[in-house]
Amino acid sequence: MTTLVEALRLAALQEMKRDPRVWVLGEDVARGGLFGQYRGFLEKFGPDRVVSTPISEAVIMGAGLGAALVGTRPIIEMRIFDFVMCAMDELVNQIAKIRYMFGGQARPSLVVRMPHGLWRNSAAQHSQVLEAWFAHLPGVVVVAPSTPADAAGLLVSAIRSDDPVLFFDPKNLFGVEGEVPEVIEPIPFGRVRRVQSGNGLTIVSWSALMPAVQQAAAVLASRGIGAEILDLRCLWPWDQAAVVASARRTGRLLVAHEAVEVGGFGAEIIACVAEHAPGVKLARCGMPRVPLPFSPPLEEAIKVTPAKIVAAADRLLAR
Repeated sequence: MTTLVEALRLAALQEMKRDPRVWVLGEDVARGGLFGQYRGFLEKFGPDRVVSTPISEAVIMGAGLGAALVGTRPIIEMRIFDFVMCAMDELVNQIAKIRYMFGGQARPSLVVRMPHGLWRNSAAQHSQVLEAWFAHLPGVVVVAPSTPADAAGLLVSAIRSDDPVLFFDPKNLFGVEGEVPEVIEPIPFGRVRRVQSGNGLTIVSWSALMPAVQQAAAVLASRGIGAEILDLRCLWPWDQAAVVASARRTGRLLVAHEAVEVGGFGAEIIACVAEHAPGVKLARCGMPRVPLPFSPPLEEAIKVTPAKIVAAADRLLAR
């Protein structure tokens, strides 16, 4: 069994061995990274391919883009997702748009890794879940895995992609264990993972909330309600066909995500199903629109839990 963070380390290690154009830059990467995701890389690949940078996210993002444009394939490590806000111009106005603006001649073949989400009461500036911002951004792929095998396979795809990929590492799941193959094959973007089948309702989720969804589904199953669970894995592209087909079959769709409910990506999924499968009963479950508190009891009060997912499912089933 392999932890999720180790699966990510193995995927990056495999791809750096396979392709000498792949390298990594970011704060502390030469020391193994904040979570150990680059442990041993400096000793294996040297300082030219494992580059610890100054504490300047704008420089890190811009340097990664420049390096990609001259033919390398950088992994840009943002250390914690929230720090990407210091590099939004480079990401939003350059990386996401440059291939389009130059008619495909400029290829920003890079991965931006952003460990995100709630994590050990890390408070308002270190626990944000703003994935919907980037799903809204044309020009990038948005990946949000939840299992070691998916994280590894999707990271391999991300590193090999010619499009810029924003990789949301679920830091609250870094210790989760699972089977990972010795040779990690790429997992195509935009395909759901069917976690379990059911006829009572469809629950769609992704990333760090998946364990809570599975716990909620177990409670529902104990009452005789079978939930079909779909792990989205990618927010863009996302598997619209699979979600619509499942929702049409069960007649009910609940989207649960760790992010704030208002304006979350769940709204896009709900809108898509409403347009393509009229008559399906729809609901979503997310956090309230408040900053993440430092206080453990307050964080527990606002985060999405199995009990809240069950309550949302009950309301949907009662309609």
